Amino acid sequence: MLFYLVLIAMWEGIFRTGIWPDFLFPSPLGVFQNVLEGFQDRSFIIAIGASMKRVILGYSISLVLGLSLGLLIVASKFLDEVLSPLLLGLQTLPSICWLPLAILWFGIGEDSIIFVVAVGSTFSVSMATLGGVKNVPPIYMRVARTMGAKGIKAYTSVIIPAAFPTIITGMKQGWSFAWRALMAGELLSPKDGLGYILTLGRDLHDMNQVVGVMIIIIIIGLIIDKFIFGKVECSIRQRWGLNRA
Repeated sequence: MLFYLVLIAMWEGIFRTGIWPDFLFPSPLGVFQNVLEGFQDRSFIIAIGASMKRVILGYSISLVLGLSLGLLIVASKFLDEVLSPLLLGLQTLPSICWLPLAILWFGIGEDSIIFVVAVGSTFSVSMATLGGVKNVPPIYMRVARTMGAKGIKAYTSVIIPAAFPTIITGMKQGWSFAWRALMAGELLSPKDGLGYILTLGRDLHDMNQVVGVMIIIIIIGLIIDKFIFGKVECSIRQRWGLNRA
């Protein structure tokens, strides 16, 4: 708490120097008042609801596609050699590059935004799944075969659970990519969403609103990581004896 209080005090100190005008560098109080007003008139509540709906739907699609694609590729040496470089290349492609294609395919609307979100995180999940399964010690498979687990049963009972720490890391990365893709996609939104409010603040030169939206996105990310990914990751690490004493 002391660190963050010092950080806010430094922010206020820089603001009071007057190096930049108010519309370029807002004060902490101005940002807090803007966020408070946004919750009071429900504009931020509506925007958060719209954005969460889009990112959850798009991210859910990316999990299904990413996990399935990663497991399919790792099961075949030929697919691994052919598709792994392609997946790596697509993962490095910024999400905003998919916007023109989304507009041409789906038009301007919800479908385009969800498409961009799904594509933005799918390849990260696929690469994490691929890497996690590849890095499972071979002795695990030999032990599984000795105990009678073969084929699909060996994968579902041993390989996939052993790869889960790496897969969870990829899922967390995919979640962050989904949010970045969402902000890019919501540039197309004509009415709601945090990306829309962010764009509106930019157009009106209202940096209080821009910084307020940024802080809200950070807080949502921390909450999701703490109460969802954090708990799942801790449970998995505890199961595999990876927690530090």
